[in-house]
Amino acid sequence: MAGGITEAGFGDLTAYAGMPRISSLALSPDGTRLVTSVATLAPDGKTWQGALWEVDPSGERPARRLTRGAKGASAPAFTPDGSLLFVSSRPDPDAGPAESKVAKDKAALWLLPATGEARQLCRPAGGVAEFAVARESGTVLIASGAHPTAEFGEQDEELRKAREDAGVTAILHESYPVRYWDADLGPSFPRLLATTSPVGADSERVDPASDLVDLTPSAAARLDGSPAISPDGRWVVHTEKVPVSASYGTRTRFRLTSADGAVDRVPADREGHSFQQPTFLPDSSGVVAVRSLDSTADRPWTRTLVRIDLAGEVEDLAVDFPEEPEHPVVSPDGASVYFTSSHRGHQPIWKLDLASGEVVKLTASGAYTDVRVSPDSAWVYALRNAWDHPPQPVRLSASGADQEAVALPAPGAVESLPGTLTEVDTVVEDGRTVRAWLVLPAGASAERPAPLLLWVHGGPLMSWSGWSWRWNPWLMAARGYAVLLPDPALSIGYGHDFVRAGWGAWGGKPYTDLVAITDVAVRRDDVDESRTAAMGGSFGGYMANWIATQTDRFKAIVTHASLWHLDAFTGTTDDAYYWIREMGDPLRAQERVRAYSPHLRVADIKTPMLVIHGDKDYRVPVTEGQRLYFDLVRHGVPAKFLYFPTEGHWILTPGNAKVWYETIFAFLAEHVLGEPWQRPELV
Repeated sequence: MAGGITEAGFGDLTAYAGMPRISSLALSPDGTRLVTSVATLAPDGKTWQGALWEVDPSGERPARRLTRGAKGASAPAFTPDGSLLFVSSRPDPDAGPAESKVAKDKAALWLLPATGEARQLCRPAGGVAEFAVARESGTVLIASGAHPTAEFGEQDEELRKAREDAGVTAILHESYPVRYWDADLGPSFPRLLATTSPVGADSERVDPASDLVDLTPSAAARLDGSPAISPDGRWVVHTEKVPVSASYGTRTRFRLTSADGAVDRVPADREGHSFQQPTFLPDSSGVVAVRSLDSTADRPWTRTLVRIDLAGEVEDLAVDFPEEPEHPVVSPDGASVYFTSSHRGHQPIWKLDLASGEVVKLTASGAYTDVRVSPDSAWVYALRNAWDHPPQPVRLSASGADQEAVALPAPGAVESLPGTLTEVDTVVEDGRTVRAWLVLPAGASAERPAPLLLWVHGGPLMSWSGWSWRWNPWLMAARGYAVLLPDPALSIGYGHDFVRAGWGAWGGKPYTDLVAITDVAVRRDDVDESRTAAMGGSFGGYMANWIATQTDRFKAIVTHASLWHLDAFTGTTDDAYYWIREMGDPLRAQERVRAYSPHLRVADIKTPMLVIHGDKDYRVPVTEGQRLYFDLVRHGVPAKFLYFPTEGHWILTPGNAKVWYETIFAFLAEHVLGEPWQRPELV
């Protein structure tokens, strides 16, 4: 893995698939070790495999690989004694004849001591979905699945085997939802389990039947979001779904449970609000979390930070913060809260001083995740990405402001790109400033203007704030295209009113914003106004469809995982209640369908379209893509349908991702560049 990523790699899809991809970050209790997960292409080229790598926090030593194995490793976290826990489905070399055959392929919790070999700690029948470690006590909290009618452990395992032996795959649902993104929910549902003893270098195997306390024995389908365990190991806070009404579905509240299962109560619950992302204070006296004002037909959701003590007293924090805070982290000295939010095409780290209430933007540029604070509260570590660089471990001073992060040596650093990155903006009719990233290919000039691709982001409440492996503009730049990445109305990072401008009216200001910023881009002398295309996925796919019904200015349109028939989508998406909140009561919903559903305007489409959809997409069901393609064909629109029977909302396997890009390249070459159609070889 010597050397870095160069511009040549973006011109070769096989080389691109082999680029290292970093995720997750763990900091050791003494602050001397950082560990991250690095995914690389498997030898057979069909999957990506994760391995754990150690990164030097001082930035002096090169990164070194810690784990190997065909099944990979992920989700690193340290125990108090400096041992490293991680999740892997690798086979256990020490498994005896009595080892559960039901659980043999499930994800297990593994321990890698500071010296010695990794060993398996626990492989429950439902696998390990996620885990958390108490920073001081070493108690481990595990999330694993179990059948709602079975006790966790042997009874659940016996029920799984009985279903398998009987050939039963049926699932009886008694709550909503029944699917999530690309997964069918049930027949098992998540449980939270705490170890009865601390975990460390000397720990033996954890027996799911005797060494774990089931904290949620009757939680069937109610758990929602990642749980938190207090530093002293005594308390667990997790979110659960609460029914609201037939129109609004559920919201989330917190439950507080003692790690021995003796205490179980609700410390935070408020009508019209949801609580998420809890993180404990260093003294274990409470949590800092995100509270959301749930959306309605008239307003989008908004978020604020809160501090909640164990008795349930809630205190608002940073009440004047104008964006949407998320992923809070409390410094070890308890003086500050670090959090992230979208902000004008970036995702900075912000620092809130709990004594004064002052909020400081710690970072100058880029998008940050996985924030970790050193034990002395002097340094902040995180993964930084931006449109010109994939995620990479970085270091920042905890006392600075608007800093450029110091990159730490790690796999996957970018040495060169096939073009340049800039920004454009414009003031639209209602006075809002709409901005966009613009990627220009090398050599674009007035003499050689580049064809332009307008890319519309998904969400819709998100922004083009950082690197994407799935929608990567540098692959297009390597082939001579300029790529425009705008944040229209509904994008976050520009204040609440910017979102409200498009709420309930997807085809209104979001569309006119896109037109306005595209007009700015094509007025540049290094962009060719006569050769343009529009592309988008999810909400961006909806906008691509809507654009097709409103204008024929683009030579081609690519629509991925897109909404087409808004009324049909309402009841078939996996998150129908969220959608109903925005659409409103039945009368208002019908008005909004009539105003903004693209399927009612198919007769106006003249632009050639490439429709892409995965069969396992439960967020935007494949029926949307099928209906769209049929409607285009029956109205004589030049169209193609790229269908993935085994993929979901995102195209995640290397081979299919390569075909995804190849088909788009060929479609754009035909309609934008005027080249003959060349069908990709493997489709």
